[in-house]
Amino acid sequence: MLDDDRFITTNRLVSGYQLAKFHTFEAAARYCSFMRAAEELCITPSAVSHQINKLEEELNFKLFNRFHRRIELTQNGKNLFNILKKSLAILNREIFEIKSQELIGQLTIYSRPSFAKEWLVPKISEFNKKHPYITLNILTGNGVVNFGRHCVDLAIYYDDLQHEDLDVYHIMNETIVPICSPSYAKQYQLNECVENLKHCLILHDNQAWRYDSNFDEWQSWGKHFNLDIDFEDLPTMLFDRSDLAIVAAINHSGVAMGRKNIINKYIASGELITPFPNMALTCKQRYYVVSATRHRNPKVKAFVRWLKENLAEQSVESVI
Repeated sequence: MLDDDRFITTNRLVSGYQLAKFHTFEAAARYCSFMRAAEELCITPSAVSHQINKLEEELNFKLFNRFHRRIELTQNGKNLFNILKKSLAILNREIFEIKSQELIGQLTIYSRPSFAKEWLVPKISEFNKKHPYITLNILTGNGVVNFGRHCVDLAIYYDDLQHEDLDVYHIMNETIVPICSPSYAKQYQLNECVENLKHCLILHDNQAWRYDSNFDEWQSWGKHFNLDIDFEDLPTMLFDRSDLAIVAAINHSGVAMGRKNIINKYIASGELITPFPNMALTCKQRYYVVSATRHRNPKVKAFVRWLKENLAEQSVESVI
């Protein structure tokens, strides 16, 4: 059986020792000038000439025809130069493919503030342990990212918008239900008595899924359960983040609209209760990830995969 490696080694016409000379030849052939090749390689023109001469001796054929003030490639030189160009192109392409598949470097994530604070940041160490060479850069806001203008790899949204020409990954549905502290529920006799909401302070994220969502969250909940309450007429404290409304509810300020995937830990700890547990509404808004680079960025794939796995585990835990 023929050993390919042994055959190549024993019949080799080009050695590793010659690679530096081929590098010099490629530059000289590209410019058709020893002087310009020397400038690029940071050596002297005489050093370029010497390396080319040595390479020609080793190969036993001429690469350049020398004239008084110019050089030109021989036919053998042209053939070798074309092969070198193709080989370098293949090598560069392979290196690019390898580097693009590495789970290394910065990954910039834009997230809704409440999701980042209540879910993402508390769990992010798990992703870091899996992918220690990815540097996470987490930004928050209520806007919509322009991927062509902003240096963001992916965005985590909570709304019902459509995004054309982008890759969208659905990650989780959401259910909303009013929440408050146990003492506030007792003070206003809220347990199972939804009409008493009329006497409460409403803690409201008025940018629940967009800048102008206003009281849509409360109104859609009330409409679904046929409540004769106009929430815009009630005493209100407004926020631009639902996690701030949650903090206010924990501290007995009023009743907030809770998103179950965000408030589960506060319900479990007893800091918050749902005074109307049978009046939870699955809303049309959902959590999802938007990216412009799904097929080109393995870091995005790794993060979305981790996100889905953890959110799936949370959904199972909440059912149990």
